[in-house]
Amino acid sequence: MKQAIKKEQRHEAILSSLAKLDYLTRSQLQALHNLGSARNASRVMKSLEPYVTKFLDGEAVYYLTKEGRERTGAKKVRKRTIQARHFIMRNDLYIALGCPKNWRNEVKLVVKDVVSIVADALFVKDGRYYIIEVDNQQKMSVNKAKITKYRKMVELGVFKTEPRFVWITTTEYKRKRLLELCKGLDAKVYLASEFH
Repeated sequence: MKQAIKKEQRHEAILSSLAKLDYLTRSQLQALHNLGSARNASRVMKSLEPYVTKFLDGEAVYYLTKEGRERTGAKKVRKRTIQARHFIMRNDLYIALGCPKNWRNEVKLVVKDVVSIVADALFVKDGRYYIIEVDNQQKMSVNKAKITKYRKMVELGVFKTEPRFVWITTTEYKRKRLLELCKGLDAKVYLASEFH
């Protein structure tokens, strides 16, 4: 009886994670839910059919089916897509930063009619904003425009404490370029390869 309850709680926790984070790799699920070996993680995820489905992108990538969305109350329909890599990179940061409880994805920040921007994610820790940005296949001109908007928000005194900008990107060249663009801001840039 206890075993069945524990199994059900684990299933609910996994489905909730997928509802919140959209796409999760097998290794991310192992890290988030202590699933042990790759073989055990795959077995646990197989037992969650028909609520989850997967595709391969280096490793298994899981997301909710229609039944999974209905069970969790998730509204967004996710499909197999190349954009999933963007979500996976963002989730690597979510895990690396300790799974902040107040983490929110796709947050629109608006300062009257002056500046408007959508952060890939953000959370607050000790009264300080952490703004998450993912650069998977984005043009550097788009990143530059975003950084300019963030700089404007800092100059306007939008944040009580200077925010920390946390980026994840794909190449050493892009990391150096982002750090140059963020000069004067509190910014940290990770490479996606650091997490795998």
